[in-house]
Amino acid sequence: MDPIGKKLLDVAKDELGYREKSDGYTKYGDWYGENVDQDSYFKTAPWCDMFLAWAADKAGVTEWAGQFAYTPFHAQWFKKEDAWGTDPEPGAIVFFAWSGSKSLDDIQHVGIVERADGDTVHTIEANADGVHLKRKERSTDSIVGYGYPAQVKVAGRSVESVVSGGGTPRTEKEYAPKHAAPAPPAGRLDAIHGDLTAAATAAGTVGARERDDSADRSGPALGELLAVAIVGSLALALGKTAVGRLPASSPVRIRKRGRHHRAPVALPADVTPATLEAADAVTMAMPILSAQVAAEAEDREFWSQISHLEKDDLAYWGSIAEPERQAAGP
Repeated sequence: MDPIGKKLLDVAKDELGYREKSDGYTKYGDWYGENVDQDSYFKTAPWCDMFLAWAADKAGVTEWAGQFAYTPFHAQWFKKEDAWGTDPEPGAIVFFAWSGSKSLDDIQHVGIVERADGDTVHTIEANADGVHLKRKERSTDSIVGYGYPAQVKVAGRSVESVVSGGGTPRTEKEYAPKHAAPAPPAGRLDAIHGDLTAAATAAGTVGARERDDSADRSGPALGELLAVAIVGSLALALGKTAVGRLPASSPVRIRKRGRHHRAPVALPADVTPATLEAADAVTMAMPILSAQVAAEAEDREFWSQISHLEKDDLAYWGSIAEPERQAAGP
């Protein structure tokens, strides 16, 4: 048995039966958000890996077990530390991908191995079946691999000293968040902001040109109404086409809640929420929607005028022309 993993198992057994609250809250996520990454998001986030971070802290073996909230990064850390393999050793950290993939990037869940019987691995897992901390029996088909805490080399400390001495919990100041995904390059955000600005500028220029043209138009009222209807119809069609080309979601991913694991993405140091708000303010969406609303209003105005002519003026002129039409015969 992995000696560091045994200490984790001892802590985990005492926690069997814990269940998350109705809103997703767990004491492990609460602890993680206060001590590892100061963010209230973790109070209700998927907690299988945060439980392991909590258990490692309680056992004083954080340096060997790792401290993560995102399971693919935890597995990658074990592999980088040359502590990764495919043997279901008791005390090993076991990583799952329900699709059967063996890629570390596809990992979705994590637990601790208690024992193995052939192709069946007996585990203790947090966030099992959505809400429980419980024992499970897993097929090796869904297992990506195992991390072996005792194989992680920690400078200045030996596994033997920790096992015999009970370990030493780290202080709060020593915690460092290790769940976040790499931030997108700052240049990418600058390019996005530049494209949005240019698009908004072009839209504003077109709008100004149309207003100038309409100011110079003169002629009968009906002619103007027909012109307005044509322009409005074109604007409506263009607006719908442009809206259809808009991206379904923002190109900048921040953090998403959910029952499945997501890799939170931190903003680059030189990008602030104000920068993103400024980018949002110059998107094409509002000019397009404004054009669509204006076109619909003009369309209603035009047809209301046509309806009036049909009921009154057109009927009057039709009554004058009727005697001549009857005199002319078929």
